[in-house]
Amino acid sequence: MSALTVSQEPDRSWDDLVRFWEETERPEGSKVGIIEGIITVSPAPAYRHHVIAARIQRRLCSVIPEDWEVLQTSAIAVPSRLGMLVPDLVAAPVREHTEPDTHDPAALAGPVVEVTSKSNARHDRVSKPAACAAAGIPLCLLVDHRAPEGPTATLHGEPKGDVHRPPSTAKFGEPVRLPAPFDLVIDTAEFPGS
Repeated sequence: MSALTVSQEPDRSWDDLVRFWEETERPEGSKVGIIEGIITVSPAPAYRHHVIAARIQRRLCSVIPEDWEVLQTSAIAVPSRLGMLVPDLVAAPVREHTEPDTHDPAALAGPVVEVTSKSNARHDRVSKPAACAAAGIPLCLLVDHRAPEGPTATLHGEPKGDVHRPPSTAKFGEPVRLPAPFDLVIDTAEFPGS
């Protein structure tokens, strides 16, 4: 099954788009996001996708501060790119309950982790890292076990405009290092398909 997109009228405001996103019927296990102003419904990820995300989450939990959490499929608002990103993982400080409770501002996000999905690989590879950079999210790890050139993990850092500089890519089997304050080495050899 591929991702379903729901087009938006070009003159809709960000608030209207968020309200429409909040009211969208979510099939069980699916992810609903906004990519470049388009509501996207993606099917539940495959088993390998979940295993990769779980292994990264375990590593992140070992290095984050006590007042942080690693959240799964938490929505991050990026109004400047008409985006409501729903990454597989995001490390962020615990915040007080505030309204709205459906999403967080991108400024609160620490590293974001996205594992490519068959249904929306292009968005995972291009649109989401660009939105993360535009929002100033400091690190974006893209684990692309479906990459045409073979499985890779790419760490995007140092956001500037719509890009992170310089991206660092490792083939599965090679380590990926998240810089300070995390100082974490992720062994991609642990990932299924490496």
